[in-house]
Amino acid sequence: MRKSLFVVVVMALVVAACASSTVGTGGTPTTSTTSCDKASLHLLNAGQLTIATDSPVYSPWFKKNTPSNGMGYESALAYAVASQLGFGQSEVKWVVEPFNKSYAPGPKDFDFDINEVSITPERSQVVSFSTGYYDDAQALVAVKGTPIASATTVAGLKPYKLGDQIGSTSLQFISTVIQPTQQPAVFDTLNEAKSSLNAGQIDGVVTDLPTADYFQYQVKNGTVVGRFAPAGEQFGLLFQKGNPLVTCVDQALATLATNGTIQQLQDTWLQSYAAYPVIK
Repeated sequence: MRKSLFVVVVMALVVAACASSTVGTGGTPTTSTTSCDKASLHLLNAGQLTIATDSPVYSPWFKKNTPSNGMGYESALAYAVASQLGFGQSEVKWVVEPFNKSYAPGPKDFDFDINEVSITPERSQVVSFSTGYYDDAQALVAVKGTPIASATTVAGLKPYKLGDQIGSTSLQFISTVIQPTQQPAVFDTLNEAKSSLNAGQIDGVVTDLPTADYFQYQVKNGTVVGRFAPAGEQFGLLFQKGNPLVTCVDQALATLATNGTIQQLQDTWLQSYAAYPVIK
């Protein structure tokens, strides 16, 4: 495994107890300090951990488009976090939350969302994030035999029509790093981007590297053209802004990192992608 792609940045363990909160009038968190035991957690529904993700979901993050089966890196990690918080698998409820809605401001119908959501300063103004659980890199998927499939440099990608999911950091990567001469196509879901690529309406799709490795097989004659150098981007669990649960989840992630669980899950579900060439 290429550890430089999968290093989990671990914050120091919370000493003695988690900082938590109570809920004031209108559901607004007000600061207090409690332990991170199950009975004290700030939850959407008492005794139940509600986790959100998009639909459909893709490998290697989830398997068989079924978040609740514990298969795939994000599904398995979500259950590992739940276990650290004191929840058994039967006490976890999965709900659907569209990707581009998850980081919108306002109340959330979940305790946290896990959906390859990158931590950015802009999003952090209106939602809260856990510490990072995956270091991301971008990659390009295209159709074998097309001109773009032989590109080896970022400059060589500029003439092509690229596309991606609305609100994604991959779409931002297209605009700020690749800077193509044609306006990128924007889709509500990756599934729509796949259909457009299959139809020849766009030349390529940029997405995170593990998703690209799977995504290429969903495209007719698809191929991963290459990967881009990591730029410090991390995925984090997403919470309603100010949700005190984030502190206890950070403690859970720190424990899972120090006891080797996160690395084990990455070794199980995320293969090495070092063989893909770097687009420079």
